[in-house]
Amino acid sequence: MSNHISADTPSNYLTHKTGLLSWLTTTDHKRIGLLYLYTITIFFLTAAVLGLLMRIEKFAPGETIMTAQTYNAMFTIHGIIMIFVIVIPGLSAVFGNFFLPIMIGAKDVAFPRLNLFTWYIYITGASIALFSQFAYGHSPDAGWTFYVPYSAQSHSNMVLALMGAFVLGFASILTGLNFLVTMHRMRAPGMTWFKMPLFPWSLYATAWVQLLATPIIGITLLMVVAERVLKIGFFDPTLGGDPVLYQHLFWIYSHPAVYVMILPAMGVVTEIFPTFAQKPVFGYGAIAISSLAIALIGYFVWGHHMFVAGIGYNSRVFFSLLTFLVAIPSAIKVFNWLGTLYGGSIDLKPPLLYALGFISLFIIGGFSGLTQGALAANVHITDTDFVVAHFHYIVFGGMGFGFFAAIHYWYPKIWGKMYNFRWAYIGFGFIYVGFHTLYFPMFILGLMGMPRRYFDYLPRFQPLQEVSTIGAFILITGIIIMISNLVYHYYKGAVAPANPWHGVTLEWKIPSPPPHENFDEVPVITHPPYYFEKPFVDEGM
Repeated sequence: MSNHISADTPSNYLTHKTGLLSWLTTTDHKRIGLLYLYTITIFFLTAAVLGLLMRIEKFAPGETIMTAQTYNAMFTIHGIIMIFVIVIPGLSAVFGNFFLPIMIGAKDVAFPRLNLFTWYIYITGASIALFSQFAYGHSPDAGWTFYVPYSAQSHSNMVLALMGAFVLGFASILTGLNFLVTMHRMRAPGMTWFKMPLFPWSLYATAWVQLLATPIIGITLLMVVAERVLKIGFFDPTLGGDPVLYQHLFWIYSHPAVYVMILPAMGVVTEIFPTFAQKPVFGYGAIAISSLAIALIGYFVWGHHMFVAGIGYNSRVFFSLLTFLVAIPSAIKVFNWLGTLYGGSIDLKPPLLYALGFISLFIIGGFSGLTQGALAANVHITDTDFVVAHFHYIVFGGMGFGFFAAIHYWYPKIWGKMYNFRWAYIGFGFIYVGFHTLYFPMFILGLMGMPRRYFDYLPRFQPLQEVSTIGAFILITGIIIMISNLVYHYYKGAVAPANPWHGVTLEWKIPSPPPHENFDEVPVITHPPYYFEKPFVDEGM
């Protein structure tokens, strides 16, 4: 994991120590961030291949390349990897670990050894989940939501899959705890809460969700294991349990988990817009408080996943109202992002392109979510491909494009190299077009009545299924181009300046790659965040 830097180059976190053991025993938050990045990339490519195989299967009605049992197993592991292994930890574990201490003027996180231990917990949980596919018996086939009573009665390896997700929850909890203590206790002198950049603000809101909501899913998964192993009747009706109780407990965690996925992505694009507009963030306070508001309201909207599960009418009205209310702080963010760009000196580099792609996809995902929050519409589109489309526009269009924006934005800082802009634009084009081609037809399929998670379908759905599968190939092509560009220029790219984008937050005031301890002297903060010494002035005004 050397960066091929000459001996006379000043020491940085990549060259401070060498050898595989130095990485596996490191307590440097930057190296731990890269350990997460490398492992998440491997898991992402694995899950993406599984998704492509499922799309190939659905290119035509009937059995194409796999049986229904194989499809269900592949669907389950695709969901487990994407949600629990990639999407939930993704931005926080990679870019939160790498940049949170630097952006608040600290030399590391509050608990460096715990930070490394958390990565090992993450690897252990992910390995257990993957092993469940190859252990004795059938692969897990109940879907990533583990809905009972099927997950309690299935003869597949559900216990291993459940325990893998359970172990991964500990990594999420400990990361959130570490970040909270770091932000409360280790901010640089003069950095009050409202002088803190907005990416750390998004991590702060996320960390509270990780800390408070994750134990609920951990306990719930253990209860399902207890049902399978000890025959204790929590959820299984044949044992006297209530499957609706499982749905309540699962979604009490899993809907706040959506904000664990999306809030850091919102923080990333909030860093990108002022940098590439060369002007301060519009409505800094509103964006900071809206992150907390999203996290808070997100705890109370889980019931909109259960409108057809048998909950009472008053409950449905209550959860429908809250679903519409949670859109308000998200709309505030979009308004302020556009306000930041308005009148700025726009420089359309690849990070800004991905950030704009994030906004467009997030808006589509958000409006389709409001459709599901409306009681009458929800009855029609529940458990159809409309939900699959909405989910991917929010999660992949949100966290995924936020992740791609982050890697293109901070790539020069992390590795001290520049990637090729032309290939970055080409990769973005394939990814953006492929994304819409893959997922937008699912909105129409859902409205036509195509059930989600089905291995087979009626011939009338075939034309749009074919379009969707073609979109999957376009999307995969774009991802291959993007990753190839980044990997190639890690070895062959031009040396990056310390501040190629003219950013003003603390990470752009230190060398690229950063020194081992980030700062020679702890900075003293005297200016508000996003303070441009030469603010942009529109000469046409």
